[in-house]
Amino acid sequence: MKAVILAGGIGSRLAEETILRPKPMVEIGGRPILWHILQICATHGIDEFIIALGYKGEMIKQYFLAFNEMNTDLSIDLGAQSVTFHNGNHPNWKIHLIDTGADTQTAGRLKRLKPWLDSEEEFLFTYGDNVGDIDITALMEFHRKQGRMATVTSVRSPARFGRLSFEGDQVVEFFEKPETGEGWINGGFFVLTPAVFDYIEGDESIFERECVEQLARSGQLAGYRHYGFFSCMDTIKERQMLEEIWATGKAPWKIWP
Repeated sequence: MKAVILAGGIGSRLAEETILRPKPMVEIGGRPILWHILQICATHGIDEFIIALGYKGEMIKQYFLAFNEMNTDLSIDLGAQSVTFHNGNHPNWKIHLIDTGADTQTAGRLKRLKPWLDSEEEFLFTYGDNVGDIDITALMEFHRKQGRMATVTSVRSPARFGRLSFEGDQVVEFFEKPETGEGWINGGFFVLTPAVFDYIEGDESIFERECVEQLARSGQLAGYRHYGFFSCMDTIKERQMLEEIWATGKAPWKIWP
């Protein structure tokens, strides 16, 4: 199974950090939040990632090009022009870093990745700025039992996030960032089938609006309720909160050994 991660937005609400680097490269505990997301996915057996790049995408490429060198001891023989890696903990990840445009919207970025995905296999789809102790294995099992085109992980949070309305396990309405009210909201971890590409017109399409709202109206969106920890990293306050949680050594999203 593959995971698609959106990592191309500007992240204007975190401008203090993102003026220098893309939001997925903002660090929590000395590691980019993107690394944390990959670890969460890998714990549930996902080892192939398609990352949609845009704003300052070259920094994400540089990070992974130097990943082994920066995460192991090295012996460098300048005369022989050789490098030997020692005691490295190299994850068995295959990572595709794809430029999806500087100004492309979320659904547009996803559609540009269609050639990189299997035509008949579902895939995980998430953002490069949220973490949680999501049971992705259970999420996948739930999605397959529902038999719908898409499943969204829903979490409890204040009203500034997209709100979901349920009938049983079916999402019947999807409201992107309502002004008032609380309830189940978009938790960012989706399971999608390739059929969702029919709901995306092009680069200007916004996944959370045109695509997901249409899926909900047509009865093709299931909602997996997550009762554990979840947080996005939209603001400096949220970044500081995640940093403080990580520093305790008991970060709930650290589900890997």
